[in-house]
Amino acid sequence: MPAVQNPPEKMMFQLNLRRRGISDQAVLRAMEAIPRDVFVEPADRADAWRDSALPIACGQTISQPFVVAYMTEQLHLQKHHRVLEIGTGSGYQAAILSRLCGHVLSIERYRTLADSARARLEKLGCDNVEVMLGDGFDVPDGAGNFDRIIVTAAMEQVPEALTQRLEPGGILIAPVGPHQGTQTLIRLTRTEAGLERKALVDVRFVPALPGIAREL
Repeated sequence: MPAVQNPPEKMMFQLNLRRRGISDQAVLRAMEAIPRDVFVEPADRADAWRDSALPIACGQTISQPFVVAYMTEQLHLQKHHRVLEIGTGSGYQAAILSRLCGHVLSIERYRTLADSARARLEKLGCDNVEVMLGDGFDVPDGAGNFDRIIVTAAMEQVPEALTQRLEPGGILIAPVGPHQGTQTLIRLTRTEAGLERKALVDVRFVPALPGIAREL
């Protein structure tokens, strides 16, 4: 009797996303198309397709695949959208976004992360992503407004300066709560009546810090 072989890791990766409730086919295709192993540290490549967060440079992390897919799904992206990402990290989330929208501006406070993410994204042909070294709490005026904003680090509260960058009908997703411990993923939608707030799921993210890092 032949030995039963385990399904390939990438197949299990997709199955797990579906089992956990990710149903947007465009998001699933983007998750399948972007090679997560390119975005993790060399020592962690054997674990790249597992549904867990992994450490990257500068004391940061690459989020677990389910969280990336879930946050992306909650943005309800369309091909013409301009998206602002606060916290580039490895560049993985930006690469997923690049498959689903018109343009991504991703802001990173660590030069090391910004440079390496930019190189990865260029190599993968993600030509609609701009990685900027900067302060996510102080987006340059010239950047304009956005259809969608995604924050990939924990904020104790979402600053008004960020919500003011949302176009009418725009959506912002951010983990909100104490820097140490559990946060809640919040979705803010700009309506004619103001900002509509919805709590989604509990998550854990590294802290979002103001300013550009002096080192790294």
